[in-house]
Amino acid sequence: MSSLPFRAEFEPRYGEAVPVDDGIERITAPNRGAFTFHGTNTYLVGDKEVMVIDPGPDEDNGHYKTILNAVRGRTVSHVIVTHTHVDHSPLARRLARETGAPLLGEGPHRPARDLHLGEINALDASGDKEFEPDIVLSHGDVIKGDVIEGHQIALEAVFTPGHTVNHMAFALKDSPYLFSGDHVMAWATSIVAPPDGNMVQYMQSLDRLLEHEQTVYLPGHGGRLNRAHEFVRGLRAHRRMRETAILHRIRAGDETIPEMVGVIYKETDKRLHGAAALSVFAHIEDLLHQGRVVCDSTPSLAARYFPA
Repeated sequence: MSSLPFRAEFEPRYGEAVPVDDGIERITAPNRGAFTFHGTNTYLVGDKEVMVIDPGPDEDNGHYKTILNAVRGRTVSHVIVTHTHVDHSPLARRLARETGAPLLGEGPHRPARDLHLGEINALDASGDKEFEPDIVLSHGDVIKGDVIEGHQIALEAVFTPGHTVNHMAFALKDSPYLFSGDHVMAWATSIVAPPDGNMVQYMQSLDRLLEHEQTVYLPGHGGRLNRAHEFVRGLRAHRRMRETAILHRIRAGDETIPEMVGVIYKETDKRLHGAAALSVFAHIEDLLHQGRVVCDSTPSLAARYFPA
């Protein structure tokens, strides 16, 4: 497997707004976990008027109070979400309601494809199904914000489905920064798990990010990612190597996903093999899409797969 230069060093500094650059602050929610790292990053963009990106989970952990303290005396102009997982979007409704700011996002939570007959969505509980944006964003839309020293802040919506079907990144125009949500992070690869996630879309979205000039990513979890284009290319290669490993196992006679996981992830903690199986399934859906693999029935975690 390729070795990506992951960076686990990160100081969350819970309970305070941490300056990132002029007009950008980060607040990290104390919801650390196996999939959230040190917690969800909320970003404030602007000076006297601020756009709030990913307010985070609606939990009684002090994060909401920290956001309110950070924006006190300023106007919240927009509340924006990158995607509708419960660690990113639920608090957005409360913040929008209490500040009067519009709520922006790509759309409601939904699977990337229809569920097959009898299929259960293993990540169903992670979706924020109550999210409804006031303003629906499309790729290329520009959100105009505060004016600082004669320059108006503007975020360009970059449609990046894959982790979820409604995932958006946001490029800060005339700057090196892009808010990458969970699509690209410095500390780990993003989870792409069917039916909520889609590997074909994820790989296409990596290519889309490379079309934008921003090379410093501010992710939904963990620290900033410098030289982001180089990392994205490496991430793309890593995913393709994982795909090749799966195809090799199928050609070697492994027919089921548990068989493949047992070999490919033999050095991984067995408690993570469930998540690994979902990742393998996402790659198999991509291989089916390419016509390189066939299935004995409806594709699923329990189906059998063979070389085309």
